Amino acid sequence: MDLQSTILVLALAVLFAAFCGWRGARRWNVLEGPRMIPWRFLMLLAFALALFMAQHALELAGIRPQRP
Repeated sequence: MDLQSTILVLALAVLFAAFCGWRGARRWNVLEGPRMIPWRFLMLLAFALALFMAQHALELAGIRPQRP
């Protein structure tokens, strides 16, 4: 993957994580019934994807972590 597509996936993952965090923090409505989508779990998955994409973007930019 090139740098532009990596940054695009990173931005989409951050936006999706923010959206899932907002949906997961809403109050539960008794009249609508239980939530059928696990928003908090999806937020964690999107955040993990964002971390991997950030690492990949930094590696493509030439920034390498120091090895002990």
